[in-house]
Formats: sequence, C-alpha cells, structure tokens
Amino acid sequence: MVGRHAARSRSAALAALGALVLTALPAAASAAPPPAPAPRPVTAQTPGSGAAAPARMLRAMERDLNLAPGQAAVRLANEAEAGTRAGMLHNTLGDRFAGAWVSGATSAELTVATTDAADTAAIEAQGAKAAVVDRGLAELRAVKEKLDAAAVRTATRQSPVWYVDVPNNRVTVQATGESAAARFVEAAGLSGQDVSVRISPDQPRVLEDLVGGDAFYINDEARCSIGFSVTKDDQQGFATAGHCGNPGATTTGYNEAPQGTFQASTFPGKDMAWVGVNSDWTATPDVKAEGGEKIQVTGSVEALVGASVCRSGSTTGWRCGTVEQHDTSVTYPDGTVDGVTRTTACAEGGDSGGPFVSGTEAQGTTSGGSGDCTNGGTTFYQPVNPLLSDFGLTLKTTSAAAQTPAPQDNAAADAWTAGRVYEVGATVSYDGARYRCLQGHQAQGAGSPASTPALWQRV
Repeated sequence: MVGRHAARSRSAALAALGALVLTALPAAASAAPPPAPAPRPVTAQTPGSGAAAPARMLRAMERDLNLAPGQAAVRLANEAEAGTRAGMLHNTLGDRFAGAWVSGATSAELTVATTDAADTAAIEAQGAKAAVVDRGLAELRAVKEKLDAAAVRTATRQSPVWYVDVPNNRVTVQATGESAAARFVEAAGLSGQDVSVRISPDQPRVLEDLVGGDAFYINDEARCSIGFSVTKDDQQGFATAGHCGNPGATTTGYNEAPQGTFQASTFPGKDMAWVGVNSDWTATPDVKAEGGEKIQVTGSVEALVGASVCRSGSTTGWRCGTVEQHDTSVTYPDGTVDGVTRTTACAEGGDSGGPFVSGTEAQGTTSGGSGDCTNGGTTFYQPVNPLLSDFGLTLKTTSAAAQTPAPQDNAAADAWTAGRVYEVGATVSYDGARYRCLQGHQAQGAGSPASTPALWQRV
C-alpha cells in the first residue's frame, strides 16, 4: 500500500463516480416447522421495503452474472424470499444451525445446514435443501476467533485471508504457501483438522487511492470517497472507509468547498469511519450507479452467501458479483481487518470506499481486494450494520424519509426501536406482541415488525 489514502495529485486524474448524491424459537428436532412464506410475485424487490431495483442495476447484473434479459429481476426476488425462510430456520434450529446459502443462476435455491439429520424434514418443509454437517455455525465462528486472536501477535501478510466457509462447513486460511499457513494455524493453537488451507498468490491491498462515490479531500492533500449518508441526532454526515482519515481530520467536498470533519475512524481491526458535515451539505438516500442513474437505499438487510451484490467505483464503474463469505479476516500492509465480506465483484485502485448494495439494501463500503476487472478478482467490503451500530448512526433511507414512524412499546425494556441494529434471533416487543428477527438489519422508522414479515416473525 502506497499510503493511507490517495495523494491529491494522483487522485485528480480519477473521475468521481459513485456513492451519495451529496454530500427462533429453539425447538426440538421433531417440532413442527413454521409455515413457509406465501409465494410472491416475481418483481425485483428488496426485503424490508418492496422497492423495485432500477433498470440499470438489473442490466449490470445481467452483464456481470451472465443472465438473460429479465432473469436479474427473478433472481433478486427469489434471493429476498430465501432470506426470510433462512431466518425462520435459523431461529428454529438454534445451536444446530450451521449456515445457509443460495445457489443457481436465477432460482436462488436455498440450502440450510444442520448438525442433526432429524432436522431434515423441517428444512425441506420450508422448500429448502438440507445439508447435514459436523459443525454448527457457532463452532466454526469459535475456530475463526482463535485465528483472529493469533493475528494480533503473529505476522499474517503471507496468510492474509481467513474466513468461515459456510457451504463447505469449515474455516479456511488463504496463504501464499503451505508453510505460512501452517505457522498461522499453529500460532492459533489449531490443527489441520480445524482449518483447511487454500494456496493463492493474492495479497489484498486497501484500494486507498480511490473515489467510489463523490470525491472528498482530507486535510486538503488527499482524496477518498463517500459511502452512504447517515445521521446522528441532528448531525448529518456520511460513512466511509476507516483508512481514509483519522478523527479530527477535516474534509472538503468534490467541489473543494468546506465540508466536514472525521468524527470517528477505526482501521485496522475494522475499516470504518464517518464524517459529520456542515449545513451546506444535505444527506440523501441516493447512490450513483451506472450511467449516472441514482439508486435510493431503502434499508440494510444483510444478503445471504451466494446472493448478488453490486458496487460503484470511480475507476471501474458499476460492477456486480456474488457474496462468497461473510465474517472474513484479511491482512493488508497496514494491518488486519476482521469481519469483512468477501465477494466476486471486481474492483481496482480508485474504487475504494464505494457502496455495495443488494437490490436497494445497503451492504457495506469497499475496503480492499486483489485482482482487477480485466482478469477478475476478489473485493472485500466493510458491512454497514456493524458500522452503524459501533458509531450510533442511522442510515439515510427512502423509507425513513417517506413515512411516519410507527408507535413503539416504549415502556418495555426490549421494545422495538427504530435505528437499532438487530441480528437474527433477537426478540422485541411491539404493540403488545413479541417478534423474533429473521434477517440482520437496522430498523427503519416506517418498517415496524408488524409490517415487515420478511424481517420479523411473530412468536
């Protein structure tokens, strides 16, 4: 990595393209499964909002995922529906749940893994394939946490990527050679039975000389890109990559007008930051896509492994791919970042910080990667929900702007609360009833549990 972010002289040649306009019940194996969701019409809608995906996004998906005209809309609709079923099964299986993923060009065929063969009937009743495996998701995550801890005290530049591989029910270390992988695994106190090794020459780097969204300058000498618009109380701002600036650094906008100040930044460890802007700038739910079209973000529902994602960047424009793994760790020259998502969407220098979306749901901001858009590559993004939760931010969305927040059970300690990030399995009270979360997301003011059955199941 040349530096933490692009030198202004180098970045000046890059055109700004990109992000924002501005700126479970645990049950016995024999328990009856919850009813499968009713069939839904084939429209390219996203889970929490029903918002249709823009035509340019669908065309980009068809180009990059080798789909025929019309197939992208079918795929997005099927992926959204599969996410709801996966959440129901996650809550039903509890500790036996070993992950879920989708596959197929358009069908988004759902597979759910379990450690108990007796769960097969319940999984198949939801229209999913059952995979019986040895290790639950919690056990796999515990193995990865040992690698995370070892990375703090061990050099990992030659074994730069490790992740929970849900479809293969294992934890994988990607290394430049067998010996580098063996040293890392041994330092974590693990054995070859705990971890598989993938040999690759790739050594990801932070895409720091980049403008994934509208350009902004840091301390009048370096340039990065806007991710998603956010608010915190009355303060407007935007999320971006942590490697772009330190707390207190000042920013100017794409037009070099005074803009704001970095309020918080984390890198390495995580790759997240947010900038508070002055009154001359207005936060919007818009993300720039191909051909200058704007996509409006409706929420932040996390996509399943295998689901389609698209990203915007100043160098390579609008590119699409699929989610390979969540909960990935990657070592850049400046240090290790944990909890990023690994994708097949290509990126190049100049694309860092840009937004990743699935349909109209925000997924994260580009962190780094390897390869290019000529020969193909791997790109990692910092998930947006942890960023919102860590910094206490609210994502700017169309649903929040267009509707009045629904009433809440404010007297209850576990009352559903707009702006809070919820993980799968979380339970809340709302309007005298209890609900369990089906898909990780930040609650939107207009999307109460009662009105978003794709995200919440009444219990």
